[in-house]
Order: sequence, then structure tokens, then C-alpha cells
Amino acid sequence: MTSMSKLKPVHFLWEVRDRVAVIRLDRPDRKNPLTFESYAELRDTFRALPYADDVDVVVLASNGGNFCSGGDVHDIIGPLVDMDMKGLLAFTRMTGDLVKAMLNCSKPVIAAVEGVAVGAGAILAMASDLRLAAPEARCAFLFTRVGLAGCDMGACAMLPRIIGQGRAAELLYTGRAMSAEEGAAWGFWNAIHPAERLEAEAMALAARIAAGPTFAHGITKTQLNQEWNMGLDQAIEAEAQAQAICMQTRDFERAYRAFVAKEKPVFEGN
Repeated sequence: MTSMSKLKPVHFLWEVRDRVAVIRLDRPDRKNPLTFESYAELRDTFRALPYADDVDVVVLASNGGNFCSGGDVHDIIGPLVDMDMKGLLAFTRMTGDLVKAMLNCSKPVIAAVEGVAVGAGAILAMASDLRLAAPEARCAFLFTRVGLAGCDMGACAMLPRIIGQGRAAELLYTGRAMSAEEGAAWGFWNAIHPAERLEAEAMALAARIAAGPTFAHGITKTQLNQEWNMGLDQAIEAEAQAQAICMQTRDFERAYRAFVAKEKPVFEGN
């Protein structure tokens, strides 16, 4: 296991508070677009997180009133127009690898969205485990507006599972913005909070999760993702094995002894 609290990324902001890592894209003057470099550095960071022993939860936070405006028009879209197929496929696989890394990082990820979350920014929110938004938040999978398909970075697989096939199809075909109210009604947002309280609410939720049985949380995240591709019999068997593993942890014993003593359990993640 390794420590990541002292990580010093070049292309985004990073801090760790009480075992909660906070990530912010850091180009607020342009509503925090992604670049080739920030995509790759975010991917590598999430790939390293399973081995971090000082991070239990990740919060993707907004910066300057916005979450993420997607791929930078000048730094990404322009160069893509001149790339050959080999280069284009390397780029699209790299962006997809960021989503895979988020899904497989073993840590719950919470998105706290103010302002715009569009294009790849909407994907970052979608790929998070929990999503909080300010009332003014606007989320748009606007790939068709730049002449691309809506099937980007797992959107056609993941978005219908969150909000339903018909609603996902509408957003992916039209590229229109989903309001915070719509997103909450459809189950995309877990909660709506005033902008001035949004990050505090996200951190409070993260702290609550980090105070729980974090080893078991990692198992929960793994099962939530892996069971998409399982039949019911397979899923039940996978959960039987997963739960048996968790029953060997000290946290399971701690919870039992605390219950007997009529105390609140203090989990240690092992």
C-alpha cells in the first residue's frame, strides 16, 4: 500500500482531508475543460487509488462555480481534426480508460456539481458513485452537437442504467441540457443543495462513508460494477462469496461487539 496524501498533480488540484481526497480541475476561467494531459493524469491517479492506504473516498468538486466544460475546444478538439485513425483511437481509448479507472478504483467517488457538467464533464459525473448538484447545475451529453455519436466513454451503457433507456436516448440524441430538477426526478442526482453548501454537503457525505467499513465499501463498489454483466444466479453466488470475505474482517467483529455492548462501532477498514 502507498500514501497519496502528498500527491502533487500538474494538471488538477488535489488535497486529502481526513481520508477524503478532493479533486478539482483548475481552469475556472474556461469552466474547467479537460486536456490531453489532464485526462491522462486523472486516469493514472484513479489507477493508483486502489493501493492508497490514506484515501477512503474521493470527491470530484467544482471550481469557480463550474464542474467541467468537457474537452477543451482548442487543446483537444482542434488537434483531433488533424489526427489519423490510429491517433484518434488511442485518444478515445485513453478517455474510456479514465472511466474504467474510476469504476475500478475501489473507493466511492462523489461528484459535487455546480454550473456546467457537459461533454466529458457529464461523463465524470455519470461515472461517479454518488452525484450531488446545485440548483443551477446543467448536465449535457452534447457529443452530437459536435458531430459525434452519443456513445462516448460508456454513456450508452451507463446512462440508461441510471435514468432509464428513453430518457438517456433523448439526452444522447439531442445533446440538450438536463436541469437539476429533471436530474433529481430521474435519479441522476442523489440530492440538490444550494451552491454555497454543496461542497460541505459532499464532504459530510464523504466523511460518513469514510467512517464506515471501508474494506466492505470497496467490495460493494466492485459488486455494483461487476454484477451488470451477471445473471441473477451468478450475482447471488458472487455476493455470497463477497459477504463471506467481509465476515472475516475485524470490522465485522467490531460491529458485533459494539452491538452487544450497546455502543456505536468504530470501523478501521480491515
